[in-house]
Amino acid sequence: MLRSRRSRRGLTTALAGLGLLVTGAALQVATPATPAHAATTHRVLFDDGHAEEAGNADWIISTSKPDPLAQDSSPSAETDWTGALSSWGVALQKTGDYSLKTATSALTYGGSSSTDLSNFDTLVLPEPNTLFTSAEKTAIMNFVKNGGGLFMISDHTGADRNNDGEDAVEILNDLMTNNSVDSTDPFGFSIDSLDISSGYPAAISDSSDPVLHGSFGTVTKSLIADGTTATLKPSDNSSVKGLVYRSGYSGNTGAFFLTSTFGSGRVAFWGDSSPIDDGTGQSGNTLYDGWNDSGATNAALALNATAWLAGDGSGSGGGGGGGTGTCTAAQLLGNNGFESGNTTWSASSGVITNSNGEAARTGSYKAWLDGYGSAHTDTLSQSVTIPSGCSATLSFYLHVDTAETTTSTAYDKLTVTAGSTTLATYSNLNAASGYVLKSFDVSSLAGTTATVKFTGVEGSTLQTSFVIDDTALNVS
Repeated sequence: MLRSRRSRRGLTTALAGLGLLVTGAALQVATPATPAHAATTHRVLFDDGHAEEAGNADWIISTSKPDPLAQDSSPSAETDWTGALSSWGVALQKTGDYSLKTATSALTYGGSSSTDLSNFDTLVLPEPNTLFTSAEKTAIMNFVKNGGGLFMISDHTGADRNNDGEDAVEILNDLMTNNSVDSTDPFGFSIDSLDISSGYPAAISDSSDPVLHGSFGTVTKSLIADGTTATLKPSDNSSVKGLVYRSGYSGNTGAFFLTSTFGSGRVAFWGDSSPIDDGTGQSGNTLYDGWNDSGATNAALALNATAWLAGDGSGSGGGGGGGTGTCTAAQLLGNNGFESGNTTWSASSGVITNSNGEAARTGSYKAWLDGYGSAHTDTLSQSVTIPSGCSATLSFYLHVDTAETTTSTAYDKLTVTAGSTTLATYSNLNAASGYVLKSFDVSSLAGTTATVKFTGVEGSTLQTSFVIDDTALNVS
């Protein structure tokens, strides 16, 4: 589609808040350019901005916010930090592989605050009791889509701790079904409107699952003390998997704990807050010690799941590639679906856009190179550090739209490079009605910092648009 130069949006290169330094046209990255999955220190954000302390709830790792280390910089026992989730936080802190923070204000993604989601690998939502705003839902969904881990913990229907008419079941279902990124059952499940009074749901038999069998322990059972379950919808998302089931249930019904994926990210759901409650907290709160319940293995389930969400493919307590010679599975490109707008990438003016002249594959934004019908060159690039010992794959979706009628001459070209290697060249001859997935093995670049670059060169007459969306550089 022919586009006007005036319709193109400018590029803002104020990237210092993301840890990026722009020099000339190339983007140099001092640390891996990724909103998720750091190689050694896993960054976990616990939400406390949605009434997680209302009523008898006390779903915090520490009363010191955002940094729990201000309460005790070297905790050894659950009581060294104050909160019903202190056992969870202390256990992660003691491994030396985690950096933990608490968010007390609106959740954002691509902003400049210290608790912006772009600074973390995993977001924990421990029984939220107020609805997320439209902007927050967009932030959360894009965070996961671009490689983040999301841990959603519900409670039973009717557990409206602040009496605002909303409970965690409704709030989390609203997040999944009423957002601007993907409301078509994106994670492959819905939360049931139930109040199950008690029970010890059992884990499935799967010795290869990293959440059920991680270095934090083997999961056999969990605990229901007024909770709910979820209904799986694998036809909507084939990656959804029930791990722990209410007694008498299996398959797509009665899942008490489950995992899924979305975009490049990972998702976990737990149907009750009692299993993460360690019985300690602030004075006056009535709490239940499910964390240490001898009939369940709730601590192992919470910790293994946290490790998996943060990008540790083996569930090995967050150690991942930290000196073990193995590779932590991760998606390394920042803002890989372009939904954070003009951040992370270095691009020609107007390339990253939400204009309606060309449709995005998912979301609203895409990278639109060329399309002017005159001599023009556009570039899009991002430098990324690929850890040693990893297999690496670069992928993206490409839509080529052209006004050229020739079937033999490549007048307009898109060149894709990684480091000094030219991976592919596309042209007006590759025009198609929709997006086509392109994938390349770039494992030879492991142990280096390489620039992934797209260069579109358009001739002097008829337009060709090269539209890119949903990029990924996955390592494993």
